[in-house]
Order: sequence, then structure tokens, then C-alpha cells
Amino acid sequence: MKKLIQILFIIPMLTLSACGQSNKKEVTKNNNKTMGNVINKPNNPYYSNTDTKKLNVSNEEWKKILPPDLYAVGREADTERAFTGTMWNDETKGTYYCAVCGYKLFESTQKFTSSCGWPSFFEQDNKESITFKLDKSYGMIRTEALCGRCGSHLGHLFNDGPEPTGKRYCMNAVSLDFVPFKESSTTETIVLGGGCYWCVEAVYENLDGVIKVESGFSGGTVENPSYEEVCTGRTGAAEVVEITYDKTKTNLDEIFKVFFTVHDPTTLNRQGADVGTQYRSVIFYKNEEQKKAAESIIKELNDNKVYSSKIVTSLEPFKKFYPAEDYHQNYYNNNKEKPYCQMVIQPKIEKFEKIFKDRLKK
Repeated sequence: MKKLIQILFIIPMLTLSACGQSNKKEVTKNNNKTMGNVINKPNNPYYSNTDTKKLNVSNEEWKKILPPDLYAVGREADTERAFTGTMWNDETKGTYYCAVCGYKLFESTQKFTSSCGWPSFFEQDNKESITFKLDKSYGMIRTEALCGRCGSHLGHLFNDGPEPTGKRYCMNAVSLDFVPFKESSTTETIVLGGGCYWCVEAVYENLDGVIKVESGFSGGTVENPSYEEVCTGRTGAAEVVEITYDKTKTNLDEIFKVFFTVHDPTTLNRQGADVGTQYRSVIFYKNEEQKKAAESIIKELNDNKVYSSKIVTSLEPFKKFYPAEDYHQNYYNNNKEKPYCQMVIQPKIEKFEKIFKDRLKK
């Protein structure tokens, strides 16, 4: 049974741990945005969600094209008022970009709600997205966080965040543009449970055509259960992953083939040493197409006696998906050195990569 990791949110009570206490002035504009105006940047020729080339633009030029509040924070390192707007505690799924230049900084899966009153993240998008420098201003010693493309001030980095990184990227909301994730006509989601969600998530993240994989819970009687509650086996919820995929690159048939390859669908309420109803093999279908596709592949596998025992995978109508705590997301990639990852998850990934070698993400 995998160990329970405790997540700690340390309330920043001291000015030393605040994002920008005692700066020259506070930006007090009431920034209520939950989505930045990234689509319409007519006066900013440097704004791009795809260009990663470093920018060397003078403050004089930035001042001509940036709104005053964004210029004050981004180029003069001012700080907006804490608890401004809704971004600090918004849980909408999507991507966060630098509001000055459009460089990708964070995914919503890297965000957590802290008590500091500013948007907080435990990990950056990649090692290039944010750079750091020592900040000794105003009698404090802090680590300033800067956009990796344009060098604009974003906030500060502290060592009082949650697992697995222990970091808290304390950002100014005005420095961020947020684009919510939207399903298009070519995307679809399916919710699957095949034992420990760390294992299932790690496999599907490597399948070409899969856009997003999120670990969580479904099928229980408790509203928004915690990991600890689900581990008791009394909530009725199963550990699952919600898979968002591009129907032009993969399909339900392939999604299910991977599912029945990387876990044992013949063991009732268990996968290896993980035992309990929370580890049951289950497909939560969202429509008749998903239900019929699942019934078809299960019948085919049983008829052809692919397994020595009958498949016990349950088909349950989807009701709601509850995302797991932040430290569960992308768990394998963040914890490859842990024994559970090496002994349980890695063999599943190797099996998947061998069988579906032509379908791996490039």
C-alpha cells in the first residue's frame, strides 16, 4: 500500500514570507479577472503564447504599451493588494501566462490555495519559464521570481509550500494572464479507475493524443472526499483519472486497450498490494457511446479468454469527478526516486511502452 503523504500549507504570518510587503507602493486596482485578455493585445507587439525567444526591451518601450498597473508590478516590482480579485483562490482548470509577454508559466494543476492572498503555485511549467535573483530590498532577504522570457517581476519564491516541491511561488495576479481549458468538438473526456491513480496517470501521460490526465475520485457518496477519507474504503469512491484526449489522434478503442493492458481487470477491489473498493477496476461512462464501447471490448476479451479469469471491471454512470490534492498530480514524474514509483509504476510504464511503442508521444 502506498504511503500517505501529508500536505502542509504554512500560513505566512510574517512579512518575510509575504509576496511583496513594504514595496514602494501597492497596486490597489481591483483586479477581478479570472481570465486575462490574452486574445486582444493590439498594443503589445511582443506578446506571444508560442514565442520563447528572450526579449530585451527597454522600460521606456514597455511603458508605452503596458497598462499602468501591469507596468508598475511587472517593470517596477510593485505589489498588488492581497486578496485582490478571484485569481488567488480560483480553481478553474487552465494555463497561466506572463501578462507582459505571454510566456507560459504554470498549469492549474500546479496551483494551490494558500492563505497569503496571492495566486500560489508549487511548481513552475519548466526550468526555463521562471528565473530568480536575490532580493535584498526593504530590509528583507527574498528570492524574486521573474518571467523567463521578458524578465518582468512576477512575485517571490518561498520554501513553505506543499509537497512534492515544498515551494510556494507567490505571484501577483496582475502579472498573470489565465486561459481556461476548453473542450472543443475534437476533444472528449473519459474517467477510468485501474487501481492506484498514480500508475494509471503515468501511463496515459505518454499516449499520443492524450491532452491532459488528472488524478481524482469518482463514484462515491461523499462530496469532494479527501485522499485520507477515500483510503478508509468507506466513501464508495474509487481512485480514478480523468483523461482528456484529441479524437483526431486517438479514440475510445485505443484508450480502453491501454486500460486493459496496464492493469489486472480480473481481481476484485484490488491491484497487487493495493486492496479496497477504492482500487476497483471501473469505467465511469459519460454517454451511451462510451458505455457500448466498454461493453464491447470487455465481451471481446472474455470471449477470447485473454485472461485466465473473468473480467470484473464495473461500468458505472459518471456523476462527478473530484480532483485529488495537488501533490497527487503528476506524481510519478515528481517522485521517480521513491520505491513505489520504481517497483510498481515503472514496470507498468515499461509494459505500456513496449506494447504501444508506435503510439508514444514524441
